[in-house]
Amino acid sequence: MPLPYRWLTSLMMRYNGSSILIDCGEGTQIAMREKGWSPNPIDVICFTHYHADHISGLPGMLLNMGNADRTEPLLLIGPKGLERVVNALRVIAPELPFELKFMEITEQEQVFEFDGYRLKAFRVNHSMVCYGYTMEIDRQGRFDKERAEAAQIPMKLWSKLQKGEVIEADGVTYTPDMVLGESRKGLKVTYCTDTRPTESLVKAAVGSDLLILEGMYGDPEEAEKARQKKHMTMQEAAQIAVDVNATELWLTHYSPSMNWPDNYKDMVKAIFPNAHISKDGRSVELNFED
Repeated sequence: MPLPYRWLTSLMMRYNGSSILIDCGEGTQIAMREKGWSPNPIDVICFTHYHADHISGLPGMLLNMGNADRTEPLLLIGPKGLERVVNALRVIAPELPFELKFMEITEQEQVFEFDGYRLKAFRVNHSMVCYGYTMEIDRQGRFDKERAEAAQIPMKLWSKLQKGEVIEADGVTYTPDMVLGESRKGLKVTYCTDTRPTESLVKAAVGSDLLILEGMYGDPEEAEKARQKKHMTMQEAAQIAVDVNATELWLTHYSPSMNWPDNYKDMVKAIFPNAHISKDGRSVELNFED
């Protein structure tokens, strides 16, 4: 439930001019405004599942986009039933000046390729059909001048090959790997709430630079409640961060009855030192390694 100091669930990721929103709980627009961000540039909205605290902010978000004279299509991604659920919510937002496009997740694991990044949805274990997401950005190898010269590739083609283009010239096909070294480490963010610990989550999250997981319950005595309600405890989330060798862990999605999540900080950090009991508005800029 929304509280005076806590909105409902959403995550904004921005990369190379693209804005991706995962979940759109009540108060998402306000949370964005508090960060100084606008909803209008959002290209994709993904949904983990269709409980109200993850989607109830959508009609207002769509109306706001329309009032900002948006005309570009908006892509929505979510579990089966996506179009039915969204159209039901749109009873109160029936007229929009832009098109909604729908891509339903139909497999246990499904990959969506975009310009410069990749979204992977993976099925988890909640009281209704629910998915987590990873966002991965690959990074190509450095330009290798000696390699290009050894292959006798004309200098005028180097720039295009560096950009990933395949070029045919004078009856010869040139590919980017002919001028690039080995691929370098990219970036990976994994986001997953409303689930028990699952093998699918561990598999998808391996090597995440940023891992965002629910910390629904902090008190160890509530472990049984977490099992019954298909949620995770903070301790379970921290152990997953260890198991997948994550760089950083943010906990979120706390029980409304948890007034002071920070009370569990030391317990969580004892399991995974680079864990954060995050608050609304937390953000970070992730950069490629040198």
